[in-house]
Amino acid sequence: MTFLRELLAAILGVFISFMIMFFVFVAIGSALSSNFVDDEKVLVKKNSVLVLKLEDVIKDYAPKNDDHLANLLGLEENKMGLDNILNAIDNAKYDDHILGISIESLIIQGGVGQIQEIRDKLFEFKESGKFITAYADVFEQKNLYLSTVADSVYVNPVGMIDFRGLSGEVLFFKDFQEKYGLKMEVIRHGKYKSAVEPFLANEMSEANREQTEAFLNSIWSEMVEDIKESRNIESSEINHIADELMARTPDLAIENNMITGKLYKDEYVKVLKKLGGLEEESKLYSVSLKNYINSGKGRIINSASDKIAVIYAQGDIMYGKGDENYIGPELIIESLKKARKAKDIKAIVLRVNSPGGSALASDIIWREVEITKKDKPVVVSMGNLAASGGYYISCNADKIVADPTTITGSIGVFGMVPNISEFADRIGINAEQVGTNKRSLDYSLFEPMTDDFYAVTKEGIESVYTTFVTKVAEGRNMTFEEVDKIAQGRVWTGKQALENGLVDELGGLEDAIKLAASMVEIDEYRIRSYPDYKREFKDMFSGPFASIKQQVLLHEIGEDNLKIYKQLQQFGDWKGIQTRMPFLLEIK
Repeated sequence: MTFLRELLAAILGVFISFMIMFFVFVAIGSALSSNFVDDEKVLVKKNSVLVLKLEDVIKDYAPKNDDHLANLLGLEENKMGLDNILNAIDNAKYDDHILGISIESLIIQGGVGQIQEIRDKLFEFKESGKFITAYADVFEQKNLYLSTVADSVYVNPVGMIDFRGLSGEVLFFKDFQEKYGLKMEVIRHGKYKSAVEPFLANEMSEANREQTEAFLNSIWSEMVEDIKESRNIESSEINHIADELMARTPDLAIENNMITGKLYKDEYVKVLKKLGGLEEESKLYSVSLKNYINSGKGRIINSASDKIAVIYAQGDIMYGKGDENYIGPELIIESLKKARKAKDIKAIVLRVNSPGGSALASDIIWREVEITKKDKPVVVSMGNLAASGGYYISCNADKIVADPTTITGSIGVFGMVPNISEFADRIGINAEQVGTNKRSLDYSLFEPMTDDFYAVTKEGIESVYTTFVTKVAEGRNMTFEEVDKIAQGRVWTGKQALENGLVDELGGLEDAIKLAASMVEIDEYRIRSYPDYKREFKDMFSGPFASIKQQVLLHEIGEDNLKIYKQLQQFGDWKGIQTRMPFLLEIK
């Protein structure tokens, strides 16, 4: 009886499993067969206010995702493309249905460079004579920075304002390594190459502290200058407000002119109506930025025959194909080839937003830029980051345009390999090696790093550093010694990079596009965006399951621990010699 019961249970279990799989595949098939088109197109009504919340992750380029399985399961990342945001604000300027813009963000998931470009576009919007106003229950620093572009800024009467200046935090793992016998062996060139410093020390080096303070102060001074212009407050006074937390409450913020007033949301709606020239009884409509973009306003309609190609390189640089989240040589090369072969494309803008990565992958992309600019002008536009490998793939462009707050430079090289020999000894694991030649065993993570391995690896590091500096020198028309002096892994802001000759102009993506157009003497043009991201069927399963894994980890270990886990996990993706900035720094 026991046998029959267990047999029936097993059969029933198999049957249930097959039924579950059947319904899953039916759902997947249904998703794949649909085009995921909204049943009802977004309609922008008259007397509407465009509401900017910016709660989604801002990427330089966020094309519509064809990952139907992720969409079906509700695991698709909430994101917005910077290009779509800028285009939408441009369109709203001339849209008769849009009375004005209301900024209502709480937390902005974007970098300072991206926010500055949005801010500049909002300044252009104000030229139309339409209003911009801002409201939040709570203002954090980046949101307040964006919101000060508005004619008026309001906060909830019991809300809070966080305005205290910029800071950065770096985690150090030296004691952790010694405690558990799990360590990273590091070989580097560049006294400022601090991406690996957390594994070599328990505190920040003077060189790293010097560069970090320098670029934080440079970014902060840009923010202060912008706020000064918008709120008509002297820079010294703004810094005093930050030092003494004199905007921490609504009353203090009003007293010190950081905001206009305090209102509840229903009172704020009355302000919007008044600004829009409506009677209090009139109906005021609102349309979110995301819906406005989905209505077709996320692109500029243009019938010009000439085109400027904008190729987006965003994320870590890794050897391989590449996708929306990381830069791979295959996709970038494919995009550069398409752009230079297309007769209607007259110039190319390479938009770089990257902390760097693989030296080999960076050099492969550098080579394709070198080939491309022989046929058509190549202008680089630097976003939040264009550091180390990100600068490597930029340095030979015909012109480089950077946001003032771009983090760039970091011209340095390192190599890093894991080593668990001490941990293995502690738990009783002994590894024995056998080989045919003197160096047939290159490296074992179960054995201490040998002097011979260190010497050979160091030689490779020095070779890559020399190549890197040489290519920067050639691309920027400088001597090797001039580049080496400002290299050594040192990080600069866009404004500092201009002073050091590493970039040509300060400005955003649109400035780079206009520069590219002027180089080929065209006034009317359309934008063609690359790469074309296409997922293969086998890749459709990886995204959703990765999202599920992250959600489970977030629930189990919490956001702070997940951050540490992801930082450590990144090292597993680093293969070969790296040109990368100090990624562990988080600016707050």
